[in-house]
Amino acid sequence: MWHVGAMPTYAIWGSELSPFALKLRALLDYAEIPYRWLPAEGGRLENMRTAWRLDRAKRRHVVTRYPALSPLDEYPLVPFLIEDGRRFHYDTSALARWLDARPQRRSPALFPESPATAFLAQLIDEACDEFGLYMVHHMRWVLSAASNTAGQRLARELRRLLPPGAGARYGRRFAARQVRRLPYLFSVAPPGYSAGVSAALTPPSREGWPETHSLLDQAWERYLAATEAVLARQPYLLGERFSVADASAYGQLGMNLTDPGAADRMRALAPATFAWLGAIRDRRHVGSRGSLAPAPHLAPLLEIVMLTFPPLMRQNEAAYESARDHGETLFNEPAFNRGRALYDGELLGHRFRCVAKTFQVRVWRDVRAAWKELPAPEREELKRWLPGWEQFEAGKSESEKGKG
Repeated sequence: MWHVGAMPTYAIWGSELSPFALKLRALLDYAEIPYRWLPAEGGRLENMRTAWRLDRAKRRHVVTRYPALSPLDEYPLVPFLIEDGRRFHYDTSALARWLDARPQRRSPALFPESPATAFLAQLIDEACDEFGLYMVHHMRWVLSAASNTAGQRLARELRRLLPPGAGARYGRRFAARQVRRLPYLFSVAPPGYSAGVSAALTPPSREGWPETHSLLDQAWERYLAATEAVLARQPYLLGERFSVADASAYGQLGMNLTDPGAADRMRALAPATFAWLGAIRDRRHVGSRGSLAPAPHLAPLLEIVMLTFPPLMRQNEAAYESARDHGETLFNEPAFNRGRALYDGELLGHRFRCVAKTFQVRVWRDVRAAWKELPAPEREELKRWLPGWEQFEAGKSESEKGKG
């Protein structure tokens, strides 16, 4: 249950390295909800107690997702919203809806009032979360391989949680772990790839797997060009004020502000976007007001979203259903680590290999349900904006079949 009594206190359990933690921070700032930033701002005893409570809550499956958990959900490493030091909530997109539903809400809604514009906000939000995550991690650990200091920065944030003297070693191990995980996050190097760094930090290739560096490089630049087309003309993606679409785009692209190689490239390619990210980081989106509606210069962003997000989600759902129907029970990163539930696909004309992810199945079904629930006139209007809108209606989801 969500707290509805006396004013609760809030904290974010997260790291500046996480795009979702940055997104949650921007959401709470916009909603003018005070919070603490843990573990960076916590004492050692408080951090240890919080980590223990969070681990127990995850094991008991009582960390909540507004309005309800799905069997397809998976708890992340971070972030979590902590309420009164004991209740834990997760999923930044769900938390944006919770913020809109609060009776004491002070700021305009994060999801626009117009059903059509609200659908576009949801679509951009989920595209940034699910596909944008791959691009920005790739930019951190590939483009910025020789310049990023992510491991050191994380060690500083965790200094009052890690054992004394363990920070430097932890930072090195974290960086090496994130590089090893790149194929799980869609980034596979071509054979013999060299980034001019140590073997532990060299982005890996996989025998028999298609390389995806070119795909992610191309997609990142197209997303940047598309946001630049909008933000050079208006203050936020959907109009005059901040929305959930801005929060998600900020969380993902803003992650690269602290990755020198990626930041320099972003500043050169998309100066208005780069400045916009810095403004949200500095909380200048708080108090924004005005109308929200799609403008003609939004078209390039919707085009690249429709070329990446629905095709990836459809292929993932098909792979999940096929694997499940053949008796597979392991998905997400545990399955990836064992070479199970893998599938081959294609995106932007590039081949890829990935693991079926249950949480992306849930996301895609939520988006399709939102499309189906739109009033017919709004849905017809959106068809002019969304090339490939037929993907929202192709086939029948398991929930529509009454199976899940």
